[in-house]
Amino acid sequence: MDSMNGIILSIILLAPLVGAAITLLLPEKGKLPAIVALITGLFTFVCTLHLPAHFNSGASGFQFVQDFTWISNPNIHYHLGVDGLSLWLVVLTGLLAPIGVLASWSSVKERSKVFYALFLVQQTAMLGVFVSLDLMLYYGFWELSLVPMAILIAMYGRNLTENSGPKAALRFFLYTFIPSAPLLVAILWLYAKTGSFDFATLQAAIGTHAFSTAALCWLAFAFLIAFAVKVPVLGLHGWLPDVFSEAPVAMAMVVAGKLGLYSLIRFHVGLFPVQARQAAPWMIALATIGILYGACLALVQKDFWKVLAYGTIASLSFCTLGIYGFTLAGLDGAVLQTINEGVIGAALFVLLGALYERFGTSTIANYGGLAKKTPALATLFVITGLALVGLPLFNGFVGEFLVLSSTFTGVSKGWAAAGTVGVILSAAYLLSLVQKIFYGPESQAVIAYPGKDLGFREQLVLWYLALIMLGIGICPNILLNGIESGVQQAAGYPTLSEQMKSNASSFVVIAQEISKGGK
Repeated sequence: MDSMNGIILSIILLAPLVGAAITLLLPEKGKLPAIVALITGLFTFVCTLHLPAHFNSGASGFQFVQDFTWISNPNIHYHLGVDGLSLWLVVLTGLLAPIGVLASWSSVKERSKVFYALFLVQQTAMLGVFVSLDLMLYYGFWELSLVPMAILIAMYGRNLTENSGPKAALRFFLYTFIPSAPLLVAILWLYAKTGSFDFATLQAAIGTHAFSTAALCWLAFAFLIAFAVKVPVLGLHGWLPDVFSEAPVAMAMVVAGKLGLYSLIRFHVGLFPVQARQAAPWMIALATIGILYGACLALVQKDFWKVLAYGTIASLSFCTLGIYGFTLAGLDGAVLQTINEGVIGAALFVLLGALYERFGTSTIANYGGLAKKTPALATLFVITGLALVGLPLFNGFVGEFLVLSSTFTGVSKGWAAAGTVGVILSAAYLLSLVQKIFYGPESQAVIAYPGKDLGFREQLVLWYLALIMLGIGICPNILLNGIESGVQQAAGYPTLSEQMKSNASSFVVIAQEISKGGK
C-alpha cells in the first residue's frame, strides 16, 4: 500500500492521457470511442477514491508526495501532492469524467474520437492543476486546460451554423490566456530571485520578507487577475454566458469555478497572505455585488443556458466571499461550496442538456406543462434546484451557511445581509424556471412532444448525483474534516496541535505570573 501511495497521483494523471491515445488509435465505429472514454473515466475515478481512503486528516503537510527533478536547468521538478484543500477537488474531477461521457453519449454523433480524446486530455490538465506543487509544472497544466476547452467549443458548439461556437471559443481563450502572461512573468521573476519553482520554498522565501513590498504587490496582482478571470469574478465574467450557451455539456460542467477558486486559495492567499488581506475589501465587495448581480440577471433571462450562466456567477461569488473573509469557517465553506457547485452544476447541465436534446431549443417560452409527460425529469430538476437554493439537508445549505455566518460574525453584517438577499433571489429565479418549464399550461411544442422521459443512462447519472447532494448535506463532516486541515495549512491558520502547544505555553506563563504574585 505504501508503494501505491507513492505512485497513485501519477496513475491518476496518466490514465486519461493513455485513454485519449487509445481513443485516437481505435477506429471510429459506433460507440467505441465513448466506451473507451467511459472505461477510462471510471478507472480514473476509482483511482481518485484511493486518496480519501488513505488520507490522514490529522497530519500536516502534503500527502501522496512524488518529487524528482524533471528538468535540471531551469530547476523544474515533477512534484505532486495533495492536502485537504485539493483532496476532494481531485475526487470531484474524477467523478465528473464518467458523468461527462454519459452526458455526451447520444449528443456527440460526429468526430467522436476527437471529442472524447480532447475531453480526456482536459481531465489530465485539471487534475494536474490540483496536484502540482512546482509552479512551472502547475503553469503547464493551467495553460493546457485552455486548449481542449477552446477547441471543443469551436468544433461542437450548439449553433455552428451561426458561427457562434468559434466566437465563444475565441472569447474564452483570449479572456483566460491573456491574464496568464503576467502570471508566467511573475513565476519566472520568483524563480530568478530564488532559483526554485517549488511552492513550499517560495512560500518560505516570501514569508521571510526577502522581497520588497512593491514587488510583492505586483506579483500578487498578477496571480490574482489570472485566477479571478478563471473563477470568474464580477467584471471578468464576459466569457461565461457565451461559453455556457455554446459548450458541449461535458465541457460546460467543468469550465467554471474549480480551477480558479482553488488557485486563489493555494497560490494567492497561500503565497501572498499580506497582499491578499489588503485586496480582501475589494474582493468582498465584488463577491457580494456578484451574488446580487448574477441572481438578478438570472431572473430576467429568456434562455435557460443564460439562467444557468448568471446563476453560476452568483454561486461562485459565494465562494469568493468565503475566501476573502479570512475566517476559518468561511474558507471551509468556500471549498465545500466549490465542490457543491461542481456536483449541482453537473446535474443541471445534464438536465438542461436533456431538454435541449429533446426539443432543440433553450428558449424558456417554448416550454410549459412538461411535468405531466416527463415526471422523472421534473422530479430530478426540482431536487437539484432545491440543492442549489440551499434547502436544509442538501449540500448547498452547508456551504452557504458557513460562508454567510462567518461573514456576519467576522467580516460585516451588511455584506452578510446582502448575500442573504442573494440566496432569496436564487430561490426566485430557480423556482420561476421550474414553474415555466414544467408547470402551467402546455406549450405547442410540449403538446406535440411524444413524451419521452429520462432514459436509464440519464436517470442513473442524476440519481447518483442527487444522492451525493443529500449525503453531503446530511454528513458534511466527511468532507469538512479534511478540508479544514488543508485550509489551515494554505491560509496559515494554526493546526490543532499548534493551538494546543500555544495554549499550553499560555497556561505556563499565567501560572508563573500567579506564582510570582503569590510570592
